[in-house]
Amino acid sequence: MSGTAYDIVIRGGAIVDGSGAPPVAGDVAIIGDTIAAIGTIAARGREEIDAAGLLVTPGFVDIHTHYDGQSIWESRLNPSSGHGVTTVVMGNCGVGFAPCRPEDRERLIELMEGVEDIPGVVMAEGLSWDWESYPQFLDAVDARPHDINIASYLPHAALRVFVMGKRASVGEAATPADIAQMAELTRDAMQAGAIGFSTSRSLFHKSSSGESIPTLEADSAELGAIASAMQDAGSGILQIASDYKNFTDVDNEFALIRDVAERTGREMTLPIAQTHGDPESWRKILSLIEDANRDGITVTAQALPRGIGLLLGLDLSMHPFSFCPSYMAIHHLPLAERIERMRDPALKARIIAETPVKPTLPLQQQVRRFAGMFEITEPLDYEPSLDRSLAARAERDGVVPEALAYDMLLGRGAGAALFLPFANYAHGNLDAALEIIRHDHVVLGLGDGGAHYGVICDASYPTFLLAYWTRDRTRGERLALPDVVKALTSETARAVGLRDRGLIAPGYRADINLIDHARLTLGAPEVAFDLPAGGRRLTQRASGYVATIVNGIVVYREGEPTGALPGRLIRGPQPAPVHA
Repeated sequence: MSGTAYDIVIRGGAIVDGSGAPPVAGDVAIIGDTIAAIGTIAARGREEIDAAGLLVTPGFVDIHTHYDGQSIWESRLNPSSGHGVTTVVMGNCGVGFAPCRPEDRERLIELMEGVEDIPGVVMAEGLSWDWESYPQFLDAVDARPHDINIASYLPHAALRVFVMGKRASVGEAATPADIAQMAELTRDAMQAGAIGFSTSRSLFHKSSSGESIPTLEADSAELGAIASAMQDAGSGILQIASDYKNFTDVDNEFALIRDVAERTGREMTLPIAQTHGDPESWRKILSLIEDANRDGITVTAQALPRGIGLLLGLDLSMHPFSFCPSYMAIHHLPLAERIERMRDPALKARIIAETPVKPTLPLQQQVRRFAGMFEITEPLDYEPSLDRSLAARAERDGVVPEALAYDMLLGRGAGAALFLPFANYAHGNLDAALEIIRHDHVVLGLGDGGAHYGVICDASYPTFLLAYWTRDRTRGERLALPDVVKALTSETARAVGLRDRGLIAPGYRADINLIDHARLTLGAPEVAFDLPAGGRRLTQRASGYVATIVNGIVVYREGEPTGALPGRLIRGPQPAPVHA
């Protein structure tokens, strides 16, 4: 094609193409939203990008997010889009906002508030509600320009409430008529562009008022009819969040969902992690997944490549004293006034000595585990040794850990002060996480971008994975760079049927990152009050992303937005390019 102008030519980079192959020096040419050629490109591009000394990778595909609300009120899917992510999948865990009748809006808001820690006032202010059906919701998402691409599951909780109303919220079994209607709406959703259907069978998932998620006890007849409707539509993956009845009934729970997938030919994906209460339970689940795949049922687990953890601080959703009566009496005060009151020695003594009120939500019950709690460092150390825990430090200092935590919160003031991993860190290292993510039937996920705004910021995991696991780790094995890029791109894309992206090859989507690996750095968590109604969110910045390209257009340079918003709603699974 000598003499023919491309739209963009990326020159002289180390191409890590997403296949797992070693880096290869070369050029990448783009026409429109598609990769046109790789190798040595003679023709010029309308835009030339010098990638000497940089990695050239596919854009990252994050398949477990909750941007259902943010995609309505905001065009930038921060923080994910600041970490090289060019495609996200939302609607996970059975929660979302469509379909929804006007009288059920508050119920879905309360559910999302409880399950995903998004303040109700933020959703009440930010959601336009110019939809009722799920296809109309997709149209509303599509109507707003975005920085990156979005795919969506049909969420079971919203579907069940739409069909059953209050009967769904109180745990009633669906009638045959209910099931038939859910199946019909599922068929419509697949045809409108859902990539699949998500549900939750987790005791952990509760509304802000303490009610169990409406899908908790949905039986095999209901799940089977929904999956059969997906089969009729010819597409759709099952995403299932389960804690196997708090890991007391792993065999029966897995058998139920396996049976649904087997009868309907649906591929299935589900989360996996090392739980601290039963640190070896993940081995049993992986064994069941292996058995299913051996029998021809495609089951993929999703795992986070670091400790799944809470960030705790005085202006975040929670901290170790959130449920102490004397603190609860002042928690409504502005931060500066609250800190001033907390400096009073008498109040400090009372708060430290008090027994907290038992909180409603499961995550809130974690905040006093001082043996696994660490002071925030800059940058945040995601693999701290147990001798740096608050319990260990307090013992060395001859104080109670509550006193140490109290002083750290006051010393930090605004922002995150404490880090509390509650999964993948039972033994004080990331060895279990490494073993999990290396498994043949495990892909990356569980970053939860768009959710847990005031307590979790795991959507930054792509940067952590690239910097820590391939370059900085000193406490054990590292991972090879090509394997990490493959895990962030083609593996996740294939797992959810998006086969048109995740590789740098002719015919694939021109979603590309240019990365200075040597200076790739994950910043400390920050608090911003930039959500609707002044709502708060945690975010993390990254340095080292020289450019991020989405659909052939540069959307970020050195972490700063260019103003372009070329992201698209992806409707349904996407085939691989025929000439690739």
